[in-house]
Amino acid sequence: MTDLDTRPSERHVLAITVDNESGILAKIAGLFTARGYNIDSLTVADISEDHEISRITIVTHGPPKVIDQIHAQLGRLIPVHKVDDLTELGPHVERELALVKVAGKGDNRVEALRLADVFRAKVVDSTTESFIFEITGAPEKIDSFVALMRDLGLVEVGRTGIVGMMRGID
Repeated sequence: MTDLDTRPSERHVLAITVDNESGILAKIAGLFTARGYNIDSLTVADISEDHEISRITIVTHGPPKVIDQIHAQLGRLIPVHKVDDLTELGPHVERELALVKVAGKGDNRVEALRLADVFRAKVVDSTTESFIFEITGAPEKIDSFVALMRDLGLVEVGRTGIVGMMRGID
């Protein structure tokens, strides 16, 4: 075992530009699966006016040697145009959106609304027995909000996955 194999796991955000064609997501997911790499978060969006190019954002983790292998193997796939490791490239912005359903009455309901205000979560649905909050921000912010809602009647959470972008103009 080399020093590279024993280095701690690192979290990386990869932005991958690909042809928007059938099966590309399966190819990329298959690359991760076949090699035993984990995908922590995955988002895909069409980014061109003619609908021919998509951007896939993958959050993964591993020692530097594994991250280098992932980067190289993604770059070899034919429909992949570009692979950017935002983590290595420098300062970048990461955001995620979540819908958080909380049930509660009385004091718990009031406290859920107060915390939502503190976290800048928006009420997007309300009944006499529950709320659905929309919250955006860094994954850690969403994790904290969800953790606090557990004690107040958390029912369900839906998360989009992380999207990221380099700061400034390249």
